[in-house]
Amino acid sequence: MLILGHTPMNLRRDLPASIVVFLVAVPLSLGIALASGAPIIAGLIGAAAGGIVTGLLAGAPLQVSGPAAGLTVVVFGMVQQLGWEVMCVATACAGAVQLLLGWFKVARGALLIAPSVVHGMLAGIGISIALAQLHVMIGGSPDSSPLRNLIALPSKLGGMNVDAAILGVVTIAVLVLWKRIPWPAVRSVPGALVAVLLGTALSLLVKMDVKRVDLPDALAFTQLKLPADWGVFIVAVLTLAVIASVESLLCAVATDKLHSGARCDLDKELSAQGAGNLVSGLLGGLPVTGVIVRSSANIAANAASRWSAVLHGVWVVLSVLLLSGYIEAIPLAVLAGLLVHVGVNLVNFHHIRDLTVHNEVKIYWVTVIGVTCINLLAGVGLGVAVSVFFALRRLSLCQVVVTERGGVQAVQIRGTLTFATVPRLSAELAKLPAGSSVEVDLAVDYIDHAAFEAIQSWAQNHGRTGGKVCIEESGEEWYKPAAEGRPRSCRTVGGKSA
Repeated sequence: MLILGHTPMNLRRDLPASIVVFLVAVPLSLGIALASGAPIIAGLIGAAAGGIVTGLLAGAPLQVSGPAAGLTVVVFGMVQQLGWEVMCVATACAGAVQLLLGWFKVARGALLIAPSVVHGMLAGIGISIALAQLHVMIGGSPDSSPLRNLIALPSKLGGMNVDAAILGVVTIAVLVLWKRIPWPAVRSVPGALVAVLLGTALSLLVKMDVKRVDLPDALAFTQLKLPADWGVFIVAVLTLAVIASVESLLCAVATDKLHSGARCDLDKELSAQGAGNLVSGLLGGLPVTGVIVRSSANIAANAASRWSAVLHGVWVVLSVLLLSGYIEAIPLAVLAGLLVHVGVNLVNFHHIRDLTVHNEVKIYWVTVIGVTCINLLAGVGLGVAVSVFFALRRLSLCQVVVTERGGVQAVQIRGTLTFATVPRLSAELAKLPAGSSVEVDLAVDYIDHAAFEAIQSWAQNHGRTGGKVCIEESGEEWYKPAAEGRPRSCRTVGGKSA
């Protein structure tokens, strides 16, 4: 028996999983909307679109999409620059770009970005979110710049709203302590939900004077507007499309590692994300991406298929229609405390340790500093530039050792010979005495055409001076096939495609 392609056995797993994800998604979506400078309802619209639209089309069946903390800083800046009505158009257009990218099957290209850059971007975003939401937590308003938020924080503490600060601290304390509760059955209840419920109950019982969530009286969609500055708009669209795509695809890869079910189709998932953003933007919602917090909660709740994500979107819609009065009781300071906790957790010390071991922590910190001190695009650009620099630097490392044995110059060359090593290689070979006998031992794992030409040209010139050159390869043969006019490709090992 099938119900909308859904077996009863799957439904027994997907239905409870969808409720768990719904309980995680609602407070996070409200908080992300607050941090993004968007209408609060936009977070719930984005959650619904990400759940229903992206869920129905998903290439990663157990991934759950919705508004993500990783886009908060970008969206906040764009809302300030473009206005919310134009921002919604930009979200829809970014979704259309993602649909095209998925159609052209370029999804795996996003994985070329070094993990050190991605983790640095997320850490920078987390720091920016935490600094901004600390101001909301004490009853103030944040600036668009993380640095200005940091500098202004001490002066804001003197005039803080004590009630708001208490609620924020209580929220963070609940989130931190909830993970340490020794009973798994209790811990299975989402900590974010517990923190929001307790903070809201405390504010109502003590009758605290704090700002609360403000939903529109009637569900009305945003009146979209075309941009006045098309140049800025196009940059915004491409920025949203690239960052949302990279975050979603990396989340899909990470989600695959958490379960043993069907593997994700990245191109299909990218198109599904595009459809979700297209619908969310047109309806006045926040941009959506795959979200690891919701996806991991979905898998931990034993979801079986994409229908858990779809159903969670349905529950979000019903909550807006039927529970808006309860949602409006939530203090903004509670959501701010939730986001401070989320932001701090984006700075993952486990990733920092791993990157330190693999000598890529410098790329991480350059990206973090760029994101927090300049802006997100500049930070990512700096991180990519530094990662490319270190990659080229590694390619330029080769070992050339020259010894003399019985009047013969013995040259041992180790490493990888590419265009980047040619200057050093040529300089070492030029030091050999003219007219001498030279034995070259190539113990290399690859020689590109530039390095081959450099060695061959030197050997020919050395021969003209009366010298003798003997080139032997102690490892895999690269030079000899190239000299015979049948150079090996780096994709070829032992004459067969790797």
